[in-house]
Amino acid sequence: MKQIATFFIFFLLVSCQYFEAKKTSKDAILKKELKTFNWNEVDTYPSFPVCDSLDTLTNKKQCFETTLANHISSQLAKETFVVTQDINDTIILEFLISEKGQLQIQQFSADSLTIAELPNIQEIIESSLDSLPPIYAAIKRGQQVKTQFKLPIILQVN
Repeated sequence: MKQIATFFIFFLLVSCQYFEAKKTSKDAILKKELKTFNWNEVDTYPSFPVCDSLDTLTNKKQCFETTLANHISSQLAKETFVVTQDINDTIILEFLISEKGQLQIQQFSADSLTIAELPNIQEIIESSLDSLPPIYAAIKRGQQVKTQFKLPIILQVN
């Protein structure tokens, strides 16, 4: 019995290290958290004031894209284009919205015929963005973040 008690006391003294709390650094916790993020999704998409009343994430995204496309289309409709050939093209605009809600065109893709017939189309589209209503930046985990997206614009000129 004395041997069992001695063994038990020895076991308790040696096993005390199992009860020590392991300290983790802030950097280790941050690295672990950053690995769990899905950086391709945001909690709230960029938004215009008219889209704030919508409740679901997909509705807000669709409202934002539709409002932006309609604004660009209405500005293009105000222009008078003179072309030698009919144009039926889809212009792809890649946008970047900053944390402060500033919109920038990152890439402009159009057919070579469209660029030849309408050499200033990119400048017209860029100037139409100056009259946009204020944009609220996307939110990820309570922080405003940059977002990038593509928007197709269908252009038909006869």
